[in-house]
Amino acid sequence: MKFTMTRRALTVSVLGALSLTAVPAFAQDSISVMSFGGAYQEAQRKAVFETYTAKTGIKVDEQEYGGEIAKIAAMISSGNTTIDVVDVDAPTLLQGCDEGIFEIIDWTQIGDKADWISGTTSECGVGTIVYSTSLAYNAATLENGPTMLADLFDTAKFPGKRGLWKNPATNLEFALLADGVPVDQVYEVLGTPDGLDRAFAKLDSIKDSIVWWEAGAQAPQLLASGEVVMTSAWNGRIFNANKEGQNFKIVWDNQILDSNFWAIPKGARNIAASMDFIKYAVEPEVLAATTKYIPYGPVRTSAAPFVTPEDAANLPTSPENLTVALTLDNAFWADNGDEIRKRFTTWLAQ
Repeated sequence: MKFTMTRRALTVSVLGALSLTAVPAFAQDSISVMSFGGAYQEAQRKAVFETYTAKTGIKVDEQEYGGEIAKIAAMISSGNTTIDVVDVDAPTLLQGCDEGIFEIIDWTQIGDKADWISGTTSECGVGTIVYSTSLAYNAATLENGPTMLADLFDTAKFPGKRGLWKNPATNLEFALLADGVPVDQVYEVLGTPDGLDRAFAKLDSIKDSIVWWEAGAQAPQLLASGEVVMTSAWNGRIFNANKEGQNFKIVWDNQILDSNFWAIPKGARNIAASMDFIKYAVEPEVLAATTKYIPYGPVRTSAAPFVTPEDAANLPTSPENLTVALTLDNAFWADNGDEIRKRFTTWLAQ
């Protein structure tokens, strides 16, 4: 993954900076957009939805969901596609593209793909943010905390429980990275029987110390309560906890990067309106504005000059944090996930 972040602090003024965005040449009073709710959708509301309405006069009718592709598929199969644009994670995008659930994106209306970070463009999705699964700890209770991913597996140096997402994805990658596998060889190794055994063996070494979390909000809660001394977590959750008074620190070493995408459900009522919204939502200034409300990195390199140094410090894609990062290979998990998840479930029960 390549990303260049300048350190110039520029004022982001979405309404002013996007004056070149034309008012849509179609009749549309509102557009229905579905996203994941919470702090993430609140950031989208402030940086994208409200400014889009102010610019175009088109009201954004917000919907929320938990990321279930079945909800999108059911709407389409009923013949009544009521959502114009939906925010999806990478696995949902891959599945939806394969199953014909999403419309094909006309990239000539969006922008030059070369401006997007590798892995954030698709024939039926437009990347919107880059987030990170990282190691985090509570500096209020652990003065000399972990500094590298390998510390997650060092129970002698850091005794106590560890929080991990109850999912083989990211955990098996963390295990191999901590066991010395280079970033560019992780999926090559994980794709072999010996490599998979190696990853599970590494997890075995701390299995008795693991507290599993399933919802993103649980990771910072485990840190705050002292139930764990460190945990894997989504960087946005740690940022929000700190805004509420916590003193959590992120260990960016060997963070795992992933992306979300804008997609158009098959049969959307007005493809032109959907495309116009997406084009606006991924303008460099809008992407930069989103970082003011939540620390998810812009997917376009041209957005970097509009991100202030203060906001850049919290982004997984800033040069200081983007050191030894791994990009999650969602295609690998699409091809191998079912088999690995079965083994993971069996391993949990042992």
